[in-house]
Amino acid sequence: MKKNIIIKRLYVLVFASLMAAVAVMPVLAAERQYEWSNVARIVAVGDVHGDYDKMVKCMKANRVIDGSNKWIGGKTHLVQTGDILDKGPESKKAMDLLMDLEQQATAAGGAVHSLIGNHESFILRGRYDSLYRTEPESYGGMEAFKKVMAADGKYGQWIRSHNTVIKINDILFLHGGLSPRYAVKSLQTLNKEVVESLGRDVAEDRDGPLLTRDMGEGDENKVKAALEPAIKNFGIRHIVIGHTVTSSKVIQLKADGAVIMIDVGMSRTNDPNNPTGGPAMSLLIENGKFYSVTPEEKKELPVKQNVSVSDISRWYRLSYAQVALVGV
Repeated sequence: MKKNIIIKRLYVLVFASLMAAVAVMPVLAAERQYEWSNVARIVAVGDVHGDYDKMVKCMKANRVIDGSNKWIGGKTHLVQTGDILDKGPESKKAMDLLMDLEQQATAAGGAVHSLIGNHESFILRGRYDSLYRTEPESYGGMEAFKKVMAADGKYGQWIRSHNTVIKINDILFLHGGLSPRYAVKSLQTLNKEVVESLGRDVAEDRDGPLLTRDMGEGDENKVKAALEPAIKNFGIRHIVIGHTVTSSKVIQLKADGAVIMIDVGMSRTNDPNNPTGGPAMSLLIENGKFYSVTPEEKKELPVKQNVSVSDISRWYRLSYAQVALVGV
C-alpha cells in the first residue's frame, strides 16, 4: 500500500516537472528574429532600473508615444538595452508599458526590442540584493513577486521570450558588450546560450554579453580585442551598449562611435550620491545620423560612419576618458 502511494506521488512529481518544462519550451524553441535591415529610425534607451518616469520621458522626447503612452512611433524600432529591474521602485509599470507597446508598435509596422540585462538574470535566479525595498509591494508582496518571475510566470516568461543581442542595419545592440570569446559567435548562438542559461553559466559569466565591461571601461587593448572580431563577424560599424554608467552622465562615444555607451545612470535610485539620477537621455538614429535626445534638446553626435579598428588607437591617444562604475 505504502509502495503504491510513493509510486503515485513520484508520478505526480514527474508529471508536474514535465508540464513546467513544456510551459517554457515554446519560449526557448520559438523561431526568433535577430536581424532587421532598412530601418530608417531607431531609438535606444539604456538602463531603466525601475525609473518608469524617466523611461517615459525618453519615449515622449523621441515621439514614439503620446501623452496617453500610446504608440505613435510608426515604423520606428525602440530598443531598451536591458536592466529594467532592480534598484528602483517601478519596474512593473515599466514592463507593463513595454508589453503594451510591443503589440502596438508591431501593428504599426515598427518594433519594440526589450533586451535582457544582467539584473533580469539576477532576479530570475533569485538574487534579490539589488531589489528596491518597496518594489515587491507593487506585485502583491514578495511571494507574488517570485511567482510572476518564475519560468511560467507572467514576467518570467516575458523576459525569457526576449533577445540578448540584436542587429539593426549595421548596428549591434546589447546590454554589457562583447569580449573576444563571445564576439566570434553567431547571433543565434549568443541568444540561445543566454536565454537557456538565465541565472547561471553564460548569462552570469563575467566575460559574457550581460556582464562584461571590456567595451565599457576596458583599456585600448581590451576594446580592440573585442571590436575587431565583432566588426568582422557581424558585419557591423557600431555597437550600442548599456550596463556601464558613463562618467559624464551623458551618452559617450568610443573610437569615434564604434562603441556607443548609453547608460547615463538616469534612474533616480541608481546612485545614492545622486538622488535625482542622470538625465532622461536616449539615443536616436535617424537617416544615418546619431543624436542624443532629452526632453529639452536634440544634439547630433560626432559619430564616424566608416569606423575601422585602426580608429580605436587614434581615439585613445586623442580623447581617452575614464568611465565611472556604479554597482554591477
